[in-house]
Amino acid sequence: MIRLPFLDGAPPDAFPPVEHALADPDGLLAAGGDLRPERLLAAYRRGIFPWYSEPQPILWWSPSLRTVFDTGRMHVPRRLARWLRGCRWQVRADGAFAEVMRACAAPRRHQAGTWITAAMLDAYVELHRLGHAHSVEAWDGERLVGGVYGVAVGRVFFGESMFSAAANGSKVALLALGAFLHARGVPLLDAQVASDHLFTLGAYEMPRAAFCARVAGLSSSPAAAAGSWRELRLPQPPALAPRAGAGPAAAPN
Repeated sequence: MIRLPFLDGAPPDAFPPVEHALADPDGLLAAGGDLRPERLLAAYRRGIFPWYSEPQPILWWSPSLRTVFDTGRMHVPRRLARWLRGCRWQVRADGAFAEVMRACAAPRRHQAGTWITAAMLDAYVELHRLGHAHSVEAWDGERLVGGVYGVAVGRVFFGESMFSAAANGSKVALLALGAFLHARGVPLLDAQVASDHLFTLGAYEMPRAAFCARVAGLSSSPAAAAGSWRELRLPQPPALAPRAGAGPAAAPN
């Protein structure tokens, strides 16, 4: 039987040390509590995130390996680069936050149910209202064709989920997010768990202790882009394709 610390009634920042997370299932740390902004932000600052499905209690995780991007070293595969140079989509931020979350929650092939519950939707929409959670969207005219959302804390962006309604939709949104963060001095983009899709774009795995140490320093820095991102300019698809012969930019410290 798995015995976990329960956070019901505990202060928002009363998480167990991340090194107490279980090995099986990897990273499971605690249960219960709530999804108030104070607790969510405290969790992210410690390298912890919520992930559960109804009717489970809220489950809190800090995996032994964390999938991350250095925002200055995101990789654009050659075939995608050619496609981007002719892409006429527009990239915007914070124009359809709830819609992006709902699209991420929609049923997918080979996936039963969703972890983006109604309670999660409400909680992150509130974080968005407070200026902590953001979406980056790819638009084909007035059609939303892809997007990614997550939480900004100091100089770290914690990606939560992304979706595509057209080929390359999520890739355009994610690459635009990375380029925007890099330009703003945000070096670390957390992608949580591994996937082949992320590795093709330059993601790599970082051990939990190293990840949490880096997050502790970066999350205590002043916010690189506080408040709504709606009026900020984001890189557009043609600019996301690297120039011929150009190597990856150095990642900021």
